[in-house]
Amino acid sequence: MSDWLPETPRHLAFPTTAYVTLAGADWLASASPHPEAMHVLWAERPAAPSVLPCGRVFDVINVPALFGRRMVDRLWSAGPGSGPVATHRGRILLFAAPGTAQRLPALLAWEEWGRAVPAPLCHGSGDAVTVPPLHPRPRTAGAGDEAAAGSRWLVAPDVREPWLPGPDTLLWACVRAARGGLGADRESARAHHEPAVQGLGGVLAGG
Repeated sequence: MSDWLPETPRHLAFPTTAYVTLAGADWLASASPHPEAMHVLWAERPAAPSVLPCGRVFDVINVPALFGRRMVDRLWSAGPGSGPVATHRGRILLFAAPGTAQRLPALLAWEEWGRAVPAPLCHGSGDAVTVPPLHPRPRTAGAGDEAAAGSRWLVAPDVREPWLPGPDTLLWACVRAARGGLGADRESARAHHEPAVQGLGGVLAGG
């Protein structure tokens, strides 16, 4: 199975790093009040997810998988790119600048297209999120495969201070994803409607 996001341009400007570099691990650990303890934990359990607090180093915007993939597609195809992105339990986690979790819901409430956006779960100060293992888990046959695939990096942190989108950038991505999704739904409905109408016309003509 490809690790590329659906509808995402396949070019070198789109990073799809599946594992976290040492510099990226330093950045993730800096979110914890005990960074050295996080490094010890990762060294002992490299294939296990971990929990990190939000609000100081990063916020996390948590959206449904399909909508999140549309957002990432827009960010890379027509926008400034994204910060780290992960998938966890069927959701997309977009790492954002601190303060984004507080401001994005208010911006969506004022936005004309805000109602078309699935309500995001915004994790900021006082919240914590589960982040995938630093390295992908080895795939083995059995029920563990589904669990291993359920938490992974799509764009893993690979520098000590990654660029993080703010609320305005993510609002832009939300609106573009909502518009694109509506257009796709209309095309799908039209594709199903036209054959049905043609079939009905044949029945009427034969009658």
